[in-house]
Parts: sequence; C-alpha cells; structure tokens
Amino acid sequence: MRQVKLDIESWPLMEPFVITGHTWTHCDVLVVSIIENGVTGRGEATGVYYLDETAESMFQQALAILPKLESGISRDQLQSLLPLGGTRNAIDCALWDIEAKKSDQSIFELTGMAPFPVRTVNTVTIDTPEEMADKAKAITSRQIKVKLDGELPLERISAVCKARPDADIVVDVNEGWSFSQLAELAPQFKALGIKMIEQPLPRGEDDALEGYQSPITLCADESCLDASELEQVARRYHMVNIKLDKTGGLTEALNLARRAKQKGMMLMVGNMVGTSLAMAPAYVIAQLCDFVDLDGALFLQGDRCFPMSYENGVVSGLSTQLWG
Repeated sequence: MRQVKLDIESWPLMEPFVITGHTWTHCDVLVVSIIENGVTGRGEATGVYYLDETAESMFQQALAILPKLESGISRDQLQSLLPLGGTRNAIDCALWDIEAKKSDQSIFELTGMAPFPVRTVNTVTIDTPEEMADKAKAITSRQIKVKLDGELPLERISAVCKARPDADIVVDVNEGWSFSQLAELAPQFKALGIKMIEQPLPRGEDDALEGYQSPITLCADESCLDASELEQVARRYHMVNIKLDKTGGLTEALNLARRAKQKGMMLMVGNMVGTSLAMAPAYVIAQLCDFVDLDGALFLQGDRCFPMSYENGVVSGLSTQLWG
C-alpha cells in the first residue's frame, strides 16, 4: 500500500532575492513524500511564480489527486494526470526517488548517465551598481550570473564587469526589456564580454526575435515551459533554460533536453531557488547542459541533511541519502 505525505516548508533566505518586479525573503516549498513498504521517495517544488503557483496552491492541487497518488499511479500516468508546474515536479521527482531506492539503483543508473561534477554560475541579484560589484567580488567562482531589469542595465553590468574582469558573465533579464532596449544593449554587452542574455523580452511578446541577428547568445527561460513550445522557441533563441518546476518534473525535463538537442539548441539548467532536494534532480539534467545554474540552495540560511556539495562554483556529491 502506498502512502503519500504532503508538507509545506518555509526556508528563510540569507538576504532578499531581487529580480525584475519581484522580491523574496523566504523560499516556500511543497515537499511530497511517497512511502511504499518502508521505502520513502521525496520531491520538492517551489513552483512557477509567473504562473501564479504558490506552496499552498501546489498543496491543494496535490491534495485533490491524493487518492490517485495513493492508488499507485506511475510516472507516465502522472504526465497526463497533472499539467506542467511545481506540483507535478514534486510528485514526479518523488516517484523517481522511490523507483531508485526500490530497485537499488542510483538515478544515474536509471537514466543511463554517468555523473560528473559541474560548474554552476553564482547569482548577483538586482541592487545598486556599487552593491552588485561588491557581491560579485565576494563570489569565489569565475562563473557569474547577473540579474538585471530595465533600470540602469549598462551601469550595473559595467560595474560587475569592472569588479570581476576574470569572470565569465551571463545576464538574466527575467522579461524586463523591450526589443528596442535589447537591440541597443546587446552590442554593448558583447563589447563587455557578456556570454549570454537570458529571457530579455516578456513571454508572449518575443516574436520580434524571429529574424533578429543577435550578437550574443539568447536563452529562453519563461518563453519555454516544456517541449510543446520548442518549435516556436527554436526560431527565436539559441538556448533553452530547463527548470523542473516549469517542465513538471525530471521526466519531461529529459524529454525537453533530448528534443532541444535534436534541434541543435544549447542547453541550460536552472532553478526557482530551493534546498538541495530540489537541486538534486536538476543535477541530472546538468550533465547534459552547456550552462548550469544550480546555486539556489546557497541563498538559504539552512539546507537538508546530506546536501549537495558546492566548492568554488563546482557542484557535486549527490548522496542517495538525499535523493535518487
């Protein structure tokens, strides 16, 4: 008999996390635990804020299908039972976890991959140019991701570049620019050595990118939730950012990665901030990616037991006692 436990947890952040139009001081997550014959599989989701998901809404969505979950549905059945989003992600990852534990195989054996340490970017959130420069100086890694919006973008990125001339820097705009801003700023960012610009335009308002010859690699985040949107995305972007909260779990994330690679697109893995329990399944996708953004657990004041290892920007050490 399968038992399913649903919990909402709130994890305080080290400092406010600021992006275009949003500020967070806590990370509220849904944790799904699936217990079968004394074995427990867990999954965690923060949800997709721009789809209006919250820990409470995900809890209620999971609660509504609790009888079906307890009846023993499979991962394949889950894909059609719930839409993409955080609820399905937490359940999907819990099912992967319990499958690994019951079969006495690691997640990498189940997925046919070999695990390697990966280099993650470390994120500088929006602040004054001076504060952002100081934050960049405090990062020991050479891979830095800078959050920007429509205010002072050139001043902010110039300050970070001046503070860290040794760093490989990418930029995340979180839908914060217009096309005219992108067209004006992209050549200037190219001159500064910026490697990539993530989601410069709002989701649903990025059709101007079709035919645009960007001097910098453009990455779709909010514009690509799952593989169903890939045809359009491939006409507008060079890269796709895969987040398990968006895809609705590792199952669809693997499908999206495979199909994006078939189209010749570059891959990035990202996160919505969360504990190492959320970073662990994303670490599987990271093995396939050109860019990795899995520093979400570093923003929290605490973390899980048996956490992921972070050292000078290198992520490694996925313990089966944590997940998978």
